[in-house]
Amino acid sequence: MKRKRRDSGLAALMLVPSGVILLLFVVYPLIKAVWLGQQRCGVTKCTNNGFDQYLDAFRSNEFQDALIVTAKYALITVPIGLVLGVALAVLADKYMRGVGIFRTIFSSTVATSVAVASVMWFFLLNPNVGVLSEWIGGIAKTPGLLQDPRSALWAVSASSIWANLGFTFIVVTAGLQGVPKDLYESAYVDGAGGFSRFTNVTLPMISPTLLFATVVLTTRAFQSFGEVDLLTEGGPLGKTTTLTYLAYGSGLPTSNDDGLRATVSVLLFAVLLALALVQFRGLEKRVHYGN
Repeated sequence: MKRKRRDSGLAALMLVPSGVILLLFVVYPLIKAVWLGQQRCGVTKCTNNGFDQYLDAFRSNEFQDALIVTAKYALITVPIGLVLGVALAVLADKYMRGVGIFRTIFSSTVATSVAVASVMWFFLLNPNVGVLSEWIGGIAKTPGLLQDPRSALWAVSASSIWANLGFTFIVVTAGLQGVPKDLYESAYVDGAGGFSRFTNVTLPMISPTLLFATVVLTTRAFQSFGEVDLLTEGGPLGKTTTLTYLAYGSGLPTSNDDGLRATVSVLLFAVLLALALVQFRGLEKRVHYGN
C-alpha cells in the first residue's frame, strides 16, 4: 500500500511540468479567448456583451457565409487529397528498383511551407505568365482562375491539396507497412484480383490511418489562412473568405475588433470540436483495429 502511494506521488510529481505547460499554453489562452470573445472592442475601450455576442456572431451573414465557404473548401480538399495520397502510397508500396526516388518525390511537399506553396501556385495560375493558365485558357486567362468567383475556391484548394499531399502520402505509407504480407498471399491464393485485394485487405487494414488522416486534413482545411491570404485575400466577392481568414484577415468587419476576432476563433474551435466528435463517432464503426 505504501509503495502504491509512493509510486502515485512520484507519477504526479513527474506530470507537474507537463501540467504547467498545458495550463500556460492551452487552458489559459482558451479561457482568455472565451472571455475576450464576449467583448466588443473599439479604438479606446471594450464593452462586455456576454455570451449573447457568440449567438449574434454565429447568426451573422458574415459568419454563415464564411462557414459555408470553409465547408466547401474542406469537401474539396479532404476527399481529393486523401484519394491522391492513398493512390500514390499504394503505387510506391512496391519492392522495385528506383522506387525510393518516387517516394522522395511524392513526400517532398511535406517540407514545403504554406507560403512557398502559395507563391508557387500564384505564379502558375497568373493569367499573364502562368504555365497552367496557358494550358487551360478560357477563364484562366481572363480574368484568371484566382479572380473569377466560380473558380477561385477551386484554385486555392488545388494549392492546399498539393501542399498537404506529402503528409498524406507519408502517413498512408506508414500504414501500409503494417499490413501483414501473408494476408495478400492468402487473398491471392483464394483467387482475389488486385482491386479485390485492395478493397478487402488494404483498405480495412489501413482504416485507422485513414481516420487519422481525415481528421487532420479536415482540421487543416478549417484552419486554412495562408493560402487564402496570399492567393486571393478572401476574394473575389468573399468566395474564398474562410473562418480563419474572417478572424484574422484584413479589410473585414473583424479586422479592427479584437473581441470579434476572439469570438470567431472560439466559434471555430467549437465547430472543429463538433466535427472531430462526429468523425470519430461516425467513422470509428468502420475502422478495423484487428491484427
